Amino acid sequence: MIARIIRWSASNVMLILMTTVFLSVAGLYAITRVPLDAIPDLSDTQVIIYTEYTGQAPQVIEDQVTYPLSTSMLSVPRSKVVRGFSFFGVSFVYVIFEEGTDIYWARSRVLEYLSAASRTLPQGVVPTLGPDATGVGWVYQYAVTANERNLAELRTTQDWHIRFAVAKAEGVAEVASVGGFVRQYSVIVDPRRLRAFNMPLSIVRQAIRDSNMDVGGRVVELAETEFMVRGRGYLKNAADIEHIVLKAEGGTPVRVKDIARVELVPDERRGVTELNGDGEVVSGIAVQRYGQNALSVIGSIKERLADIKRSLPEGTEVLPVYDRSDLIHRAIATLKATLLEESVIVALVCVIFLLHVRSALVAIITLPLGILIAYTCMWALGISSNIMSLGGIAIAIGAMIDAAIVMIENAHKHLERAPEGTPRAEILIEAASEVGPSLFFSLLIITVSFLPIFALEAQEGLLFKPLAWTKTFAMAAAALLSITVVPALMILFVRGRIVPEHRNPVNRVLIWLYRPVIRGVLKAKVATIAIALVVLGASVWPASKLGSEFMPTLNEGTIMYMPTTLPGLSITKSAELLQIQNRIIKSFPEVLSVFGKAGRAATATDPAPTEMFETIINLKPEKEWRPGVTIDSLIQEMDKALQFPGVSNAWTMPIKARIDMLATGIRTPVGVKVIGQDLRIIEKLAREIEAAIKPVPGTSSAFAERIIGGYYLDIEPDRRELARYGLLIGDVQQVIASALGAETVTTTVEGRERYGVSVRYPRDVRSDPQAISREVLVPLANGASVPLGQVAKISLVKGPASIRTENAQLAAYIFVDARERDLGSYVADAKQAVSASVTFPPGYYAVWSGQYEYYERAKKRLAVVVPLTIMIIVLLLYLNFRRMTETMIVMLSLPFAVVGGLWLMWWMGFNLSVAVAVGFIALAGVAAETGVIMLIYLDHAWAARLREVEAEGRVVTSDDLALAIMDGAVERVRPKMMTVIAIMAGLLPILWSHGTGSEVMQRIAVPMIGGMISSTVLTLVVIPAIYAVVKGWGMSRKYGKTNSDIATSITSVPA
Repeated sequence: MIARIIRWSASNVMLILMTTVFLSVAGLYAITRVPLDAIPDLSDTQVIIYTEYTGQAPQVIEDQVTYPLSTSMLSVPRSKVVRGFSFFGVSFVYVIFEEGTDIYWARSRVLEYLSAASRTLPQGVVPTLGPDATGVGWVYQYAVTANERNLAELRTTQDWHIRFAVAKAEGVAEVASVGGFVRQYSVIVDPRRLRAFNMPLSIVRQAIRDSNMDVGGRVVELAETEFMVRGRGYLKNAADIEHIVLKAEGGTPVRVKDIARVELVPDERRGVTELNGDGEVVSGIAVQRYGQNALSVIGSIKERLADIKRSLPEGTEVLPVYDRSDLIHRAIATLKATLLEESVIVALVCVIFLLHVRSALVAIITLPLGILIAYTCMWALGISSNIMSLGGIAIAIGAMIDAAIVMIENAHKHLERAPEGTPRAEILIEAASEVGPSLFFSLLIITVSFLPIFALEAQEGLLFKPLAWTKTFAMAAAALLSITVVPALMILFVRGRIVPEHRNPVNRVLIWLYRPVIRGVLKAKVATIAIALVVLGASVWPASKLGSEFMPTLNEGTIMYMPTTLPGLSITKSAELLQIQNRIIKSFPEVLSVFGKAGRAATATDPAPTEMFETIINLKPEKEWRPGVTIDSLIQEMDKALQFPGVSNAWTMPIKARIDMLATGIRTPVGVKVIGQDLRIIEKLAREIEAAIKPVPGTSSAFAERIIGGYYLDIEPDRRELARYGLLIGDVQQVIASALGAETVTTTVEGRERYGVSVRYPRDVRSDPQAISREVLVPLANGASVPLGQVAKISLVKGPASIRTENAQLAAYIFVDARERDLGSYVADAKQAVSASVTFPPGYYAVWSGQYEYYERAKKRLAVVVPLTIMIIVLLLYLNFRRMTETMIVMLSLPFAVVGGLWLMWWMGFNLSVAVAVGFIALAGVAAETGVIMLIYLDHAWAARLREVEAEGRVVTSDDLALAIMDGAVERVRPKMMTVIAIMAGLLPILWSHGTGSEVMQRIAVPMIGGMISSTVLTLVVIPAIYAVVKGWGMSRKYGKTNSDIATSITSVPA
């Protein structure tokens, strides 16, 4: 059937050309429409439940909000992890779903379960869903600065002007503000004056609330005109609040200003930001909506910021501090340059080997056409153009033109040997039909051998599936083109003067080198096979020296410094420490800008405690770095310069950190989660694990969370005293919430801006336990009041600063940063150290997480995927040859291909990883193809020899087999070397590339290049030896000849 398709294509050149033009136009259109990104979105589908419970301690949040919500979310369909965070005044519940779950389906299911769970929450506490954003949605961050304006004014500009403009940008799910000061009206009540006027605090709260409203009174008709009636009562400034009447005594009003002072103050803040060590700034974070194109989102954000630039107050600037589009452009530029280099090199290989430019054009034209078809498929399936998807095309380029090379070379051979007068078209069709079916199957093997990559799951699946898709598209396109477009182009271009094979200098050199090798091989077949087996066995040594890791670190061009301090650090001290750290980092000449954040932004996507810092370090182009400085050495220098007591350092990259924190909750390469029932025991175990891991070689830092590190002022009501005064627990709690906690009672409306109004006692009353006990009054039913100390016990205690849960179970995290060592062996040693020194009580256990969790999962999956790949290749080979003998001969080239891959990896110092495994899987298909091409020519030569023998009417001899092997192996060495060199030449630009994404692509290319070297040597040498042994054994059974006869007959074969 394949031969018939080839003949039809060659006979319908114009139709094929028209189809080619159509495919080219479709591909060019697809290129303009395929979205661009740096790497595929590796984040799982997540739904965040965000709940504010202002002023409440983490333990209260956990007991009353997080735990009820977490337990109810455990039953949500397709959810795999429910992760809870209880911080001061806020709860986060992250529901992580299985791969492939539609985010909007997930959100609707969470809403169903949330409606039932909400009934168990405290009155007035309303949980909300976070934005429909991805875990890596922080695509653009900016700082708002001005020399002549304070932080409160800048935050006002950000919240009520810039934020709304950016939120309107296409693809933005949310804009979060962080840093600066949010304005608030604070009504600071004097408890002594309250007592003098015999007035409870609740009257002040209610009066302010009731004095801030506008109402409507329908319409009235005056002089045939409708007038809408409205009652104006919004509070507009501090003076309006001061003049609110609380009560009147003897005709004399008691106003707010009589018992309190009203001030415009900063609201309590849980996050600060700092730029370049120069001081605090206000910042905004644009969060990308799920499924959007990052580059177009960032472009839209920049357009919106440009639109409002002139409307900003004088001197106000919006400076980008993190812009992912730079990474995207760098990554795509690296891959585009690599693709161009590969195409040029492969084209040169064709011209040099064929010495016929028009013939080389056949292969050169099919290459971009195959890429355009791959792009069309990418556009149709919604696959973005990123490091991995373009990498799939990059590693396929060499193999894509294999069929074209072999078919053209075979056509040259046929034209050289054809009798005079034979039609050229018929010769070309015959040549293409001779090798076309086998070549089609060999390309199909390369295509199908990559399909097991689709079996990878979670992060490794999301990372490599785009690569598998595009490589599959490219190779499938190449297979299709080889039997349709290539024959048609051969009819058009393979004409004119063609250099005979025996006069081609490249071919003559190859034959001169290869002929004595094959003669020696056929004389010592068993010895050749034995030597090959020894070489194969020797590869155990480099394999034993290789380390293991999940994935090599992708250099995003931006470093993320994530130190952690001890809990309880005030926000003021955090800002001070952040500025010192940023100033040190900015002193490095490689650093362009430093933007630090301590605490969390006003978004559900940022569950960061105050003690956690996130510093984004933007670097200058590498050409401006000091000589010899690399990204790793720079991190080591910075780490040494940033050693502070009580601060644990961790280094990562922005996208990687977001992905890791979402998938496992661990932001470092290795993490340990201690699960149990009691926070104190969990913290004790976590500290023991920290102490056990620190001495392990390769540990850069190990930090166990100090759970019981928060400081509490506990006010515990005395129930007997409450009964004596006729008070309820709620009466006391209400006083605590408002008098000490600055409960927000209403919100002012000032044009487009909104500010809260809170009521609280003065600082001197609430900053000292004794003053609180004495001065804070609890109103009684008869109008009198009693000091808080009379009805409650006040004490200073320690408790949890924040509480984490994993599937509703209490958890503590140990963050471990390992450097200068591979992940697999490090974790093995760390596990051994922990098991030797830490004893877990019943009900408590540890889970190793972080990248190690991905690595273990990928290893188990690959244990299934790799054998499946081999089985698929065997099946396809059998379908091609229809004989198990030839199938197994080709399969023998696969272990020899692994040899070179292992040695080159060892030489380059690479670790085993998922990327390396993908490289070996890709190598299996390519190595099988080289074996198939060798067998094609050996079989053709042997069949031709058998026909000659039959025509002569004699019995086949060992001389005939030897001559056939010499002819099939030596005389046809040119097409075999062309395919091998084309594949390797296509991979070399990846090997020497140096840019964003090259780290991952090199791990895929190195096993393929090393494997192709060893596979080629052993295919050219070992397969003829095995072929001679197998065919000789068949002859001995049929004609009574022995294998030794073949070796003897070699001496009679002409040199």
